[in-house]
Amino acid sequence: MVPYLDIQHLSKSIGDLVLFDDISFSVGEGQHVGLIARNGAGKSTLLSIIAGKDSADSGDIVFQRGLRIGMLEQQPDFDPTQTVMEAVSSRLRGALSALLISEQGTELASHTTALDAAEEWNDVQMRAKQILTQLKIANLDKPVGLLSGGQQKRVALASVLIANPDLLILDEPTNHLDLEMIEWLEKYLQRNTKALLLVTHDRYFLDRVCESIVELDDLTTYTYRGNYQYYLEKRDERLAVTAANIDRARNLYRKELDWMRRQPQARAHKSRSRIDAFYELEQQAKRRTEERAARLGVKASYIGSKIFEAEYVSKEFEDGIIILKEFYYNFARYEKMGIVGNNGTGKSTFIKMLLGLVPPTSGRFVVGETVRFGYFSQEGMPIDQDLKVIDVVRRVAETIDLGGGRRLTAMQFLNHFLFPPKRQQDYVYKLSGGEKRRLQLCLVLMQNPNFLILDEPTNDLDIATLQILEEYLADFRGCVIVVSHDRYFMDKVVDHLLVFKGQGEVDDFPGNYTQYRDYCMLREKEEKAAAHEAAKKAGKIGSLPNGEGGGRGLKPVHEGSDRKRRLTFAERKEYEQLEKDIEALETEKAGIEEQLCSGSLSVDEITELSCRLPKLNDELDEKSMRWLELSEFA
Repeated sequence: MVPYLDIQHLSKSIGDLVLFDDISFSVGEGQHVGLIARNGAGKSTLLSIIAGKDSADSGDIVFQRGLRIGMLEQQPDFDPTQTVMEAVSSRLRGALSALLISEQGTELASHTTALDAAEEWNDVQMRAKQILTQLKIANLDKPVGLLSGGQQKRVALASVLIANPDLLILDEPTNHLDLEMIEWLEKYLQRNTKALLLVTHDRYFLDRVCESIVELDDLTTYTYRGNYQYYLEKRDERLAVTAANIDRARNLYRKELDWMRRQPQARAHKSRSRIDAFYELEQQAKRRTEERAARLGVKASYIGSKIFEAEYVSKEFEDGIIILKEFYYNFARYEKMGIVGNNGTGKSTFIKMLLGLVPPTSGRFVVGETVRFGYFSQEGMPIDQDLKVIDVVRRVAETIDLGGGRRLTAMQFLNHFLFPPKRQQDYVYKLSGGEKRRLQLCLVLMQNPNFLILDEPTNDLDIATLQILEEYLADFRGCVIVVSHDRYFMDKVVDHLLVFKGQGEVDDFPGNYTQYRDYCMLREKEEKAAAHEAAKKAGKIGSLPNGEGGGRGLKPVHEGSDRKRRLTFAERKEYEQLEKDIEALETEKAGIEEQLCSGSLSVDEITELSCRLPKLNDELDEKSMRWLELSEFA
């Protein structure tokens, strides 16, 4: 595999904080790599170094000559006066000129020369309009400064995808995208054969898009040649081996420490090599292995049987956007509800009406007297940047009640949410963006509410924090409402959905997100089958000459004929062959999936099989559809 990006012995520190030390990994041609790290571990800094916006203390980053790179940043920077199309065009011209390097390694003279030589500008502009439309950016003449943060992120994403670079670097691409667009991007990247380096907290996205995982942990990197599920298995094995090695080192260290503490003259008769080995052993013995924190099982404050009742609530804005129409709902005790829907359908507005922050147009919310809300918002909360982390939390509460006479101090609670004692003594302004979001989450939970409302909690939180939050919510003896586009998180946490479809239409679904998607797909198939049957009965299918419109060459069914059309000899042979082909393809698919999960393949074999799998799925879909068409007349 040709390496497109090769990171060699890279180290970076900020003050006395070491982010990573002597790390090395590569991204090869056609390889899809996911980068995983905790907030504050340095993944954003690493991406900035790769993009040339920051410098490393030591080490090298080597790109293949002539490589075109496209990078999506977490916070895109646009000229607010430019229209959407102007902003995309300027980025594309920059991407197709500054990143297009000649064989001699020198930049081309100008972007005009590059574009003229490529003869692709018209095609690129057409593709730009198509992808912007798919990402729900319809008004291409609107100034970028008037777009929301989420819309600007989508414009930046479109710019990167349209340029079709050889290496695509995406930093949290699913943030601010709704579920429909996340699933579209997921399928787009699955089909894309270009190299990809991806940072995301969306575990379904990682699992389905990436075939290799690089974990940045403990100042170094670990590479896993498989998808996210494979990574989870192998990481647990690695941590178990590391813990066993540290235990052995600690046992040996105790013996060597006793030897080192004897009179100085005793050491003079020992070899210098043993003394040097002792200090190496000391360093290994004092390593901290990741310890799985015990589940908190926090006791929420008492909540009565009356939670809240939405009494025929309507909400309409002056521009004609309708959020709710005569909406009635009686929230049950201990209910854990998820709210999903496309951006702009009113999910956050619904939350703010429940909290009394936004008034409804008509109707009302009646909230029970014992309800104590804990609200984790998208906007966050003001925190004094000059306070220490531990002092910020102690201002809310010194301890939190776990029930049964057990209490947890603020320091212990922070430690559970991945703030070690040393980090708790740091000032807030030193925290990364993700760490600040994690601190805000701790502040909400330390208030010991009995009704948690989490509005996009997964944005900017790392996977390790999400796993802890999922466990916390599973044990939480109170009510929960979660607004999120993270499908994995929703599946783990909620058992009931409100689906906002826009203009006041809200579906009430008893299940999690995956169950809802399965239901929608089944309903869509049933509707297509019903439409197909209705059209067939009306004589619309197969009514054109030479089988046109009749389903790939099937002979027409004459209107008014009660006789069932039979397959021709050629169609019968095709039908029989299709059954054999489908069986063979399904066997091949099962074999590939088994091999990818085995952990015994080389990088080249993983790449080859990962490229084959989506093509195989397309072939299976095509043959299955044709088989269904023929089966009606078999």
